[in-house]
Amino acid sequence: MSLLQLSDLTKNFDGLRAVDGFSLDIPDGSLNALVGPNGCGKSTLFNLITGVLKPDAGQVIFRGREITGWPPHRIARLGIGRKFQVPAIFEEMTVRENLTVAAKRSGNRVSIDHILEQIRLADRWDLSGGELAHGQKQWLEIGLLLAQAPSLILLDEPTAGMTGAETRATADLIRTINQDQGITVLVIEHDMGFIEYLSCPLHVMSKGKILKSGSFAEIRNDAEVKALYFGNTAVPADA
Repeated sequence: MSLLQLSDLTKNFDGLRAVDGFSLDIPDGSLNALVGPNGCGKSTLFNLITGVLKPDAGQVIFRGREITGWPPHRIARLGIGRKFQVPAIFEEMTVRENLTVAAKRSGNRVSIDHILEQIRLADRWDLSGGELAHGQKQWLEIGLLLAQAPSLILLDEPTAGMTGAETRATADLIRTINQDQGITVLVIEHDMGFIEYLSCPLHVMSKGKILKSGSFAEIRNDAEVKALYFGNTAVPADA
C-alpha cells in the first residue's frame, strides 16, 4: 500500500525545468533512497512534497488524500517531517529541552528517554545543543522529528559533514527507525557508501525525473547510471 504517491510533478524556474514529470510511489513502512548529481531536482522535489513550493503540474497524494500545494504547516500536521542538510536545533537549550519543546509543539505524547536512547544521546541529555559535535547535532535533529511522531520522514543529506563512524551509526539509526517503529523514510544522499549500508531500494534522479530504480548492486552496475551520474566511471567500493 502506498503511503506517498508522486504523480507527474513538474516545477519550472524561469524557463528551467527543475522537476520534470516526476513520478514515484513510496510504500507504507518502506525505506527508500534518492540519489543524483547536484542540480538534478532532489531538494526541489522535497520542497514540493512539503508545500514549500507549489508544482506547476502533477499531484502529491498522502494516504490517499491529495495534498498538492497545501501550506507546509498543514502538511507537517499530517505526519510528514523533514530534516534539512544543516541541523536546525536550539543550540542554547539542552538536548532534553530540545526534544521536549518539539513534542509539546506537535501535541504528541512520546517517551523522551526512548528517543534519547535511539539517537545515542542519552548520556548527553544535559548538554546544550551548541556543545554537541556536528554528527550529534544531526542526530538531535532526527530526534526532533521523532518527537513529532511522524509517519513519513524526509532526510536531506543526513550524513553531510560526518565522520565514517558517525555515518555508519546514522545508517543504523535510520534502519532502526524504519524497521522497529515502522516509520516510512525517504533519504536524499550523495555518499554511496552510506547508501549501500542502508541496503534499501534506490532511485536515481537525473534532469528532474527518475532515471533508474533498483537495488544498490543493480544501480551500481548500470551502464547508463555510470555514464550520466557517476561520470562513466566505475563506482569505487568506498565511494
